[in-house]
Order: sequence, then structure tokens, then C-alpha cells
Amino acid sequence: MRAFREAVEAGDMDAVEALLAEDVVFTSPVVFKPYPGKAITAAILRAVSTVFQDFRYDRELAGNDGRDHALVFTARVGGRELTGCDFIRLNEDGLISELMVMVRPLSGAQALAAEMGARFDQIVKEAEARSASAS
Repeated sequence: MRAFREAVEAGDMDAVEALLAEDVVFTSPVVFKPYPGKAITAAILRAVSTVFQDFRYDRELAGNDGRDHALVFTARVGGRELTGCDFIRLNEDGLISELMVMVRPLSGAQALAAEMGARFDQIVKEAEARSASAS
């Protein structure tokens, strides 16, 4: 998933958003329920790009059919180091239809949950504004 990786690494969140299918489903590493839709997924990714420090992808894995990808990353959140993986599934049009993130260790996940939780009201407002302007 070269385009996604390059956009994330460049901090180009508009390019990241352009790779998302309208019906993408984002699964968070710290919240049980998935988040369906491009607007909320893009807003979450924009916020997390400000929370992660020293973010870098270390490895990329691909499934046999070319639709499944895993991008292993490292980052810091506050003083906590974490390792994570973006699991990506593409639809028939080559857009991201599923994005599931997992992180470890627990202390890193807790730091991420706290930082994202503090921003979540703003994330929801951004997603609502994007949905309204897209209609």
C-alpha cells in the first residue's frame, strides 16, 4: 500500500483521505466499536497524526490477492513508546475499505487512548462538518 504509506509518512492527510472509500470502516486499537465512514475515519487519522511523535513505518506485508496489507510502525505518544500495525483492506476500486489499527504495549495504548479521548469532541465536529460539506 505504497500510496497510503507515502502519504502518511509525508504528513499529507488530504492524500490519505483521498485513498479512503466512502464506506470505509475504521477499527480503533482503544475503542470497541468500529467507526464507519470516510468523514470520521479521516478526522480520526488527522488527529492521530498530531498525537504520534517520531512515527515511522518499519515493515510492509502484503496478502496474495493484493487487497490485504499490513504496515508495522513505531511511534511515541508523550513519553510512551509503542509499536503498532495498520491492517488495510482494499475494495475492488483500490480504495481502503477497512483500516484496523493495533498497538502495544498496554502503556502505549493507554497513552494513545488518553490523547485521542481528549480530542474526540473535536474529531466528531470535524467529521460532521466534512459530511455536511460533502452532501
